[in-house]
Amino acid sequence: MIRIASRFLALPSRQISMTEMSEQFKVSKTVISEDMAIIDKAFREEGVGTLKIGRGRSGGAAMKPGFSGNDRSSFLGKVAAVLSSNDRILPGMLIHYSDILFNPAFARPLGYALASDFAGKEPDVVMTSEVKGIPLAIFTAHALGVPMAVCRFRNRPGDGPAVAVHYPSGSGEVRTMFMGTRFLTSGKRALIIDDFMRGGSTAAGMLLVAKEFGAQVIGIGIFIAASEPEKKAVSEYRSLLRLERGPDGTPVVKVRR
Repeated sequence: MIRIASRFLALPSRQISMTEMSEQFKVSKTVISEDMAIIDKAFREEGVGTLKIGRGRSGGAAMKPGFSGNDRSSFLGKVAAVLSSNDRILPGMLIHYSDILFNPAFARPLGYALASDFAGKEPDVVMTSEVKGIPLAIFTAHALGVPMAVCRFRNRPGDGPAVAVHYPSGSGEVRTMFMGTRFLTSGKRALIIDDFMRGGSTAAGMLLVAKEFGAQVIGIGIFIAASEPEKKAVSEYRSLLRLERGPDGTPVVKVRR
C-alpha cells in the first residue's frame, strides 16, 4: 500500500493502470482496488486529495490534488504572517516574497492550493511569466499533471521560433512578451498563474498571448493580489493572499476569503 500511495503522490493527476499494478505486485485487481479505497480514505483525511478511480477493462486511477479546509487556512495564515513582518516591507506598497516562492517547502503547497482551485476546469497547460511566477506555476502544473509554458520578456534563441505580443503596462509603457511556438498550440485550455498582481497588466498580456495562439484561458490564479488599484486590467481572477494597507497605512498581507 505504501508503494501504491507513493506512485499517486509522485504523479498527481496522472492515470495509473490497475492492471499494471496488479501484475507488478502479483496480486489480484480486487486486492489493488481494496487497497486504493483505503488510500483514498487516508488522502481525504490528510487533505491532500482524492483518488478518482476509472472503470472498464483496463481500469486505472488518478489522484486529484486537494488542499482545502483547515489545513489550507492554517498554512496560508502562516505565510501571510511571515510576509507581514516589518523587515519585508518595501517602498511603493510592495512586500519581499521571492524567498518564499523559491523555497519548495512553501512553493509546493502554494502550487497545490492553486491547483485544487482550478482542478475542476481541467486545464491542458499552465502559463506563467518569468521569473518569480515560475516556481509557483511548475508546482501547480505538477499537481495538475500538465506541462508549463513560460512567457518571456525577451526572446531566447534556445526557445526556437516565438510569437511576440505587445501590451500596455500599468504606467502606460508598451511592453513585449514572447512565447515559443512549441509551448502552446491552438485549442489548448490554459490556466494562467502569476506571483503578484497590482494592476493586472502582466496577466492581461498573457491573455493576449493565449488569444494569439488560439488557446482558451480557463482561469487566472495569483499568489498575492494588491488591493490598490481596485480596478484591474483583468476582470476575473483568484488569489491566495491579498496585500492591503493596515490601519497605520503600512502594507499587510491577509488570506483571501
